[in-house]
Amino acid sequence: MLKRFSVFSLSILVVSFLTACTGSPVPQATVVEAPTEVSAVVLPTATPLSALVDSTATAEPTTAPTATEALVPTNTPTPITPNTATVVPSVTPTPTPTHPIMIEVMRQVDYPGSEITFEETLEDGANYTQYVVSYQSEGNKIFALLTIPYGETPETGWPVVIFNHGYIPPEIYRTTQRYVAYVDYFARNGYIVFKSDYRGHGFSEGWAETSYGSPDYTADVLNGMASVKTLADVDPDRIGFWGHSMGGQITLRAMVVNDEIKAGVIWAGVIASYPDIWTLWRQVGENQPTPTPNPTFAARGRWRQEAIETYGGFDENPEFWAAVSPNSYLDEISGPVQLHHGTSDEVVPIVFSELLAAELDAAGVENEFYVLEGDDHNISNFFTLSMQRSLAFFDEHVKGE
Repeated sequence: MLKRFSVFSLSILVVSFLTACTGSPVPQATVVEAPTEVSAVVLPTATPLSALVDSTATAEPTTAPTATEALVPTNTPTPITPNTATVVPSVTPTPTPTHPIMIEVMRQVDYPGSEITFEETLEDGANYTQYVVSYQSEGNKIFALLTIPYGETPETGWPVVIFNHGYIPPEIYRTTQRYVAYVDYFARNGYIVFKSDYRGHGFSEGWAETSYGSPDYTADVLNGMASVKTLADVDPDRIGFWGHSMGGQITLRAMVVNDEIKAGVIWAGVIASYPDIWTLWRQVGENQPTPTPNPTFAARGRWRQEAIETYGGFDENPEFWAAVSPNSYLDEISGPVQLHHGTSDEVVPIVFSELLAAELDAAGVENEFYVLEGDDHNISNFFTLSMQRSLAFFDEHVKGE
């Protein structure tokens, strides 16, 4: 059942070539991949990763997250009636030749992960230990942040949040930077948190790719999920995915590829069908700081042109574009979904979340949709409330409380 708890505009927001949100007081990573491919980097042995953190990096919220409060909607839910959005066609047999990003193709791939290697012990959090670890994903050594709660391990093991970050330029990404307050909130509330550094990011091996035209980042987080299951303290049957922006798209894709993910929470996600991503994502002004290319632009858009040349455009071959979109497979999604989106998001249009919420309703998928009046891409204004809602959702559908 769809829940909407604030009044929002139905108009399609026209937005920029994505803004790298480095000035917000809340940790963030602006969506959409960088146009620069990054070579694999070997982790230095002499310098711990924590020492490489830029002390001038954007500050995150410093107030300690409060305990979950009762969540009472303040506004009457408003039904969504999309106007000009593209309707995702029903899926027909996969066309030939196939493409690696096709959902059915991704389902045929194994994501075994590996044993986890503990690379570095970091300073403890409020009530949890944290480490830089590594694992294997399709031949690449991938680094990740791992937190483990204090205290006696539950009989079945700790529940897990697989944390999928949004866009950060791969060449400047570091494991211990950004999203600190987000990770802390779940970690201090009884979850193991596992945040992968996608290939080509920071010290992870491999090439940084586009998550919209390549399955690589989704493969990395699915291999990460398999890897974290090897830990004795993990409950392999209680795992949820959280994603912001680009990480929201990775979360949605993973949930239609893998049926073991109990629930997903998506903040300001790039979660529309491919025709809608290209037709509803526009630049809104020239004065935004450090515009980031969206999938329609520059080198990252080349895969789209190559796909059109091979399969045809949206109108010529809608079956192909449906076959590569997780939105076409919502009736097979692994669990319920919670969405959060600010009405003043100038990076990813709120219509993306509006459309997905309507599609989840049509597919009969349990979901919640929170429209945050006046909030931005990082959900800066409603950060604490949104984290409370996210935690409550995971407690119900992952932890089982």
